[in-house]
Amino acid sequence: MEKSCSLLIHFDKGTPALANEIKEALEGSDVPAKVDAMKKAVMLLLNGETLPHLFITIIRYVLPSEDHTIQKLLLLYLEIIEKTDSKGRVLPEMILICQNLRNNLQHPNEYIRGVTLRFLCRLNEVDIIEPLIPSIMSNLEHRHPYVRRNAILAVMAVYKLPQGEQLLADAPEKIENVLTTEQDPSAKRNAFLMLFQCAQERAINYLLTHVDRVSDWGDLLQMVVLDLVRKVCRTNKGEKGKYIKIIISLLNSPSAAVVYECAGTLVSLSSAPTAIRAAANTYCQLLQSQSDNNVKLIVLDRLNELKSSHREIMVDMIMDVLRALSSPNLDIRRKTLDIVLELITPRNINEVVLTLKKEVMKTQSGELEKNGEYRQMLIQAIHSCAVKFPEVASTVVHLLMDFLGDNNVASAIDVVVFVREIIETNPKLRVSIVTRLLDTFYQIRAARVCSCALWIIGEYCISLSEVESGIATIKQCLGDLPFYSASEEGEANDSSKKSQQINSTTVSSRRPAVLADGTYATQSAASETAFSPPTVVQGSLTAGNLRSLLLTGDFFLGAVVACTLTKLILRLEEVQPSKVEVNKATTNALLIIVSMIQLGQSSALPHPIDNDSYDRMVLCVRLLCNTGNEVRKIWLNSCHESFVKMLSDKQMRETEEIKAKAQISHSQPDDLIDFYHLKSRRGMSQLELEDAVQDDLKRATGEFVKDETDANKLNRVLQLTGFSDPVYAEAYVTVHHYDIVLDVTVINRTKETLQNLCLELATMGDLKLVERPQNYTLAPESSKQIKANIKVSSTETGVIFGNIVYETSNVFDRMVVVLNDIHIDIMDYISPAVCSDAAFRTMWAEFEWENKVAVNTIIQDEKDFLDHIIKSTNMKCLTALSALEGECGFLAANLYAKSVFGEDALVNVSIEKQADSKLSGYIRIRSKTQGIALSLGDKITLKQKGGS
Repeated sequence: MEKSCSLLIHFDKGTPALANEIKEALEGSDVPAKVDAMKKAVMLLLNGETLPHLFITIIRYVLPSEDHTIQKLLLLYLEIIEKTDSKGRVLPEMILICQNLRNNLQHPNEYIRGVTLRFLCRLNEVDIIEPLIPSIMSNLEHRHPYVRRNAILAVMAVYKLPQGEQLLADAPEKIENVLTTEQDPSAKRNAFLMLFQCAQERAINYLLTHVDRVSDWGDLLQMVVLDLVRKVCRTNKGEKGKYIKIIISLLNSPSAAVVYECAGTLVSLSSAPTAIRAAANTYCQLLQSQSDNNVKLIVLDRLNELKSSHREIMVDMIMDVLRALSSPNLDIRRKTLDIVLELITPRNINEVVLTLKKEVMKTQSGELEKNGEYRQMLIQAIHSCAVKFPEVASTVVHLLMDFLGDNNVASAIDVVVFVREIIETNPKLRVSIVTRLLDTFYQIRAARVCSCALWIIGEYCISLSEVESGIATIKQCLGDLPFYSASEEGEANDSSKKSQQINSTTVSSRRPAVLADGTYATQSAASETAFSPPTVVQGSLTAGNLRSLLLTGDFFLGAVVACTLTKLILRLEEVQPSKVEVNKATTNALLIIVSMIQLGQSSALPHPIDNDSYDRMVLCVRLLCNTGNEVRKIWLNSCHESFVKMLSDKQMRETEEIKAKAQISHSQPDDLIDFYHLKSRRGMSQLELEDAVQDDLKRATGEFVKDETDANKLNRVLQLTGFSDPVYAEAYVTVHHYDIVLDVTVINRTKETLQNLCLELATMGDLKLVERPQNYTLAPESSKQIKANIKVSSTETGVIFGNIVYETSNVFDRMVVVLNDIHIDIMDYISPAVCSDAAFRTMWAEFEWENKVAVNTIIQDEKDFLDHIIKSTNMKCLTALSALEGECGFLAANLYAKSVFGEDALVNVSIEKQADSKLSGYIRIRSKTQGIALSLGDKITLKQKGGS
């Protein structure tokens, strides 16, 4: 059984020390050997060894030592060993220890006195402490502050013992006298802390007596003052006014820790705009003054909380928050942008966008490694600003278009998606965007960016000059045709043989061929046999980006080029009066499309053209050869209408998310509302008046209503034992992020007193018990509340199990009652979250853990099944509602959630309706860690059948 100690020590179990070796080293005179032996003894004791014969050796040979290190280790040893017998009585040999402790408390060396007093803070045996009381009290007046500050802590520890008030009845009065005369900051802090915890009224009186000097106290004492203020204000809200003045006076403290605690205390105690504004200003100052990235992240978290509850005040602080972008840390920048984007209003949008533009221009310097990633974040932020406030788009869109050819592909994709949305939502910018896009198109190097840019050109080139420029730009970027050529092979010695073959087949195998310039020539089949396999033509040094991408085998891009050319030709027919020019352009477009098809079917590339791209290109050829009005309408209008519908669906989703985030609160019909105008204002400061108004508003809107109803609380009560067991137990489970609190009610249902009753718990999974179990005595038919704290380290389904052990006077053996297992639900740790489709795909490709669950359900409707999975897994559906509409017998959707530990959970639901109306398919779960994938899979398997 491991034992607790105030010092955390690593123990290597591979080479355990022997008791005999330790004893020999302790009996010797070598001080370093004694130190090493004492360390080994302490480690062995901490890890369950008893070492019963070592005590006398330590008393004889270690106790008299004057070495400070040995004395410190001796106190650690005394802390660990058992000092009482099975009945709780102090062991006789502890008298020897008691005498040694008294000598140490009167030792001429202040270090020995100090560490001994510190050791007494961890002693719980009254029989050992009682003879030492005079010595402890005498040290309160020692000349050295190190001794005095530890003496005060020892007095506080003794006073807190069950019989402490009898041992030290006048302790609060003496400590108050010490506090009045003490000059050392640490000793003064300890004295005030003792009064705060043991005699709160005395601490309050001292604080109010010296209220004008609080700002001059040391930062240690100021921190304790803030703790006292928080505790007093929560228990007696009527006295908030006079304490808040103290907090505001401490906001000017030179200590960053005190200022941070002041701001947090202000926010927790007051809702007055003046107090919140002061706290927000304090956080912003800390954001600028502190260089530690962890501090900045914590402060940003506090600002984010303020933004949720006091948005109107935080809007005025937006430019102060934006200054955090000067930090090179990407996490800080990301959090800053997330906060700022939710504080944008028509009043500050221009300032914010101007700052973001400056930051984008800074990223062009290339001094930092992660400039590309930071630029992507800025582009996404500007995109969000432009969607909310279209009038600012004109100031940023042309700057961002310079990054279409960015080496960071993700950043370039964000830019082109932004341009695509802005050109639709801002019709006035259409001409300038199209012109700029055609001018910069040759700079684009990524296939996905090219595809999106080509779609924009095909959709938004409307006038004659724009259409002609669009066609010319595409031709220029494709380079000269053909994309591949055939070179002669063979040697001169077999040329006669080839000529004979050609002559013999020329008459029967002649057919027309299209040359590179578009003219026709006669070609024989035999001439083809005289050439080697074709090779690609890379073109000149100025060959375009489209050609380079096509020659890598990207025929999806080729299909996009074909569709764009087709749209431009169809629009050219509407705006170009000259039929000759239209026919010439149509011929050139057909030549380009056919050349791409031939390149895909040739052996010049390692991979042939895929069927989808081939079908798309052939469709374009047929359309250019024979166009009907219905087809023209589909190509020129329907595609644009679908895009507009997609944007409206996206905006609708964002609006719904904002509404879902909004706090919905209701007040009960019989709730009390105090009318501010009817209140007496006598003696109230402006801050108190503001606070009263805010409290009234919260009460009227129902913000004071507790989040959890009584019905939900009852659902968390778990029965641990049976009704017929002599001890009945039930637990109320509270899960709060990294902590699980079990509030266990134990009832003695017998007529006997239960002694040494102990709740023994153990865990399975990533759960860890924080406290060691304690023994209790339970009277007949009485109950006891026992709390157990458990730390959680990952999102994994854990199990808590254990038993209750007790003794009775009639039975000598210990009785055991086995408890029901408590299963910790993964749903308590994950919450719905949102991410972009691109981010989802990236994570899906990167995450290595996958759990594939076959669909097995009685639900027959696809959408009902999807809704049931979403509800059961507490996840967010990323697939748009418009994509789930209709009845086709198939459904595919992506779900996303995030855990409190920052883990991402990805789920893809793919289902199909069979002929017998049953659903089949798979639910695939991916995550970075194994635990969340397995736990979520088990949850889905359990819940997917429906009904529960």
